[in-house]
Amino acid sequence: MVYDTPHIFDLPKISDPRGNLSFLESEGHIPFAAKRAYWIYDVPGGMHRDGHAFRKQQEVIIALSGSFDVTLNDGVTEHRYHMARSYYALYVPPMTWRKIDNFSTNSVVLVISSEKYDPDDYIEDYDLYCRLVKSGTSPAQATIATFDAQPAGQAIDCRASSVDDCNIIELDKHHHANGNLTVVQPGEPLSFDINRIYYIYDIPGGEARGGHAHRQLQQLLVAISGSFDVVLDDGSRQRRVTLNRPYQGLTIVPGIWRVLDNFSSGAVCLCIASDHYDENDYIREHDDFIKLRNS
Repeated sequence: MVYDTPHIFDLPKISDPRGNLSFLESEGHIPFAAKRAYWIYDVPGGMHRDGHAFRKQQEVIIALSGSFDVTLNDGVTEHRYHMARSYYALYVPPMTWRKIDNFSTNSVVLVISSEKYDPDDYIEDYDLYCRLVKSGTSPAQATIATFDAQPAGQAIDCRASSVDDCNIIELDKHHHANGNLTVVQPGEPLSFDINRIYYIYDIPGGEARGGHAHRQLQQLLVAISGSFDVVLDDGSRQRRVTLNRPYQGLTIVPGIWRVLDNFSSGAVCLCIASDHYDENDYIREHDDFIKLRNS
């Protein structure tokens, strides 16, 4: 899959009376391996996020909550995109100047990037950007990213993991008068690569989601908007965790049964996952989960 022009595309939307779910996978729904994900929130009314471009970085931008506008400029023409649906995504190729503004109340921007943070990749001066475009400067070669090898760690046995192995971690929070930003990328602080991202939204009061476990999948759950509880179960003990900050995440190791409930109004649950969807990795019946834990 190769993209070379900006465009809005549909993401899968799984409708459910307990709350809708959309997802995307690296090198599947997007034309690159996700190396970084960040979200912008707490944006005061009337503010905007400064424009910039990237020499080689590709991006996908999604409105997880509320709405905002993205203005894209290729040095010749300008196009404005209104982002207001969680199941629409905007692809931004390298060497495209972009600015985000017109934020609604409680809006949240999710950006998925093809590169880890690299200050040398940024072009933050519009005049310089225009000179580069006029000179015929092409984007740096955009290749399908491969992940840096992670140090081999001890494999997590899904039959022996504990609710105590799941931890709330503080994520990077960059304060800014025009809206705060939180970022995650492999190794910082994730111990796994980003292969799938999904999020649950439009959740009616009193509903619960989840109710399953995984054999191998590792996850990071974040309350991007609002709050909810996560009930963790290792077959012997249960533990309830409340998530209510977009700069805190809950790590969930394999072999933990988990249920999400107690959603506040307007809550959005973001999950960053280590693997593509694999039905064989799911344990969907609690009796089967207990059998596995006791095997």
